[in-house]
Amino acid sequence: MVSDGPWAMITAIRMPDLPLVTLSQWLSPAYPVGAFAWSHGLEMVIREGTVSDAHSLTDWLRAVLHHGAGRNDGILLVSAARADRTTLAEIAELAEALGPSPERRAEACQMGAAFAATVRAVHGFDVPDMPYPVAVGCAVGAAGLPLDVAVQLYLQSFVINLVQAAQRLMPLGQTQAQACVNDLSPDCVNIAAEVLPLGLDDLGSCAFAVDIASLRHEDLEPRMFRS
Repeated sequence: MVSDGPWAMITAIRMPDLPLVTLSQWLSPAYPVGAFAWSHGLEMVIREGTVSDAHSLTDWLRAVLHHGAGRNDGILLVSAARADRTTLAEIAELAEALGPSPERRAEACQMGAAFAATVRAVHGFDVPDMPYPVAVGCAVGAAGLPLDVAVQLYLQSFVINLVQAAQRLMPLGQTQAQACVNDLSPDCVNIAAEVLPLGLDDLGSCAFAVDIASLRHEDLEPRMFRS
């Protein structure tokens, strides 16, 4: 349970003692955030052949996790869970500014708004419309859910969504797809452990190919995904 955040005194709307089940629901592919519409630039690199099989997909997604949005999203989630309302607004503004392209900003903001709207409607939490990792962090803090598990499942959900996108874009069977998710699961656990003690000063990425792919995707025709 998170005890050092601004939500520690909230008891009237605290979640039932089912933290893993609640997090699994929030970060399930079935949760209505519209994740299926976004590929995080993956469509571009599959179209041009940079990613063409399970091995290259795993390598690409591992780079995204460690050097791109994965690690940064973990830091943003943790920071949002521990923030007061003023700081939360600043984190949301920073998260939006970190988007390297209009499509990536739209991906984060629209998924976050959809997540926040559902959490408000179902649980009554006052989670504003914010970029996705910030909205999830705010809800995790409000519910007093375990941060380490939240980041692990958030990152695994991110991986699953992109693997499912790859299945629609290239020959990738169900078994290969699940092997890819399994191979990247330790990365999700390790990154979650890494970011727990970190703060906003530790944000940073070095995934230029991923960022450039998201910029080039804007002109891709025809296309299936919005990013």
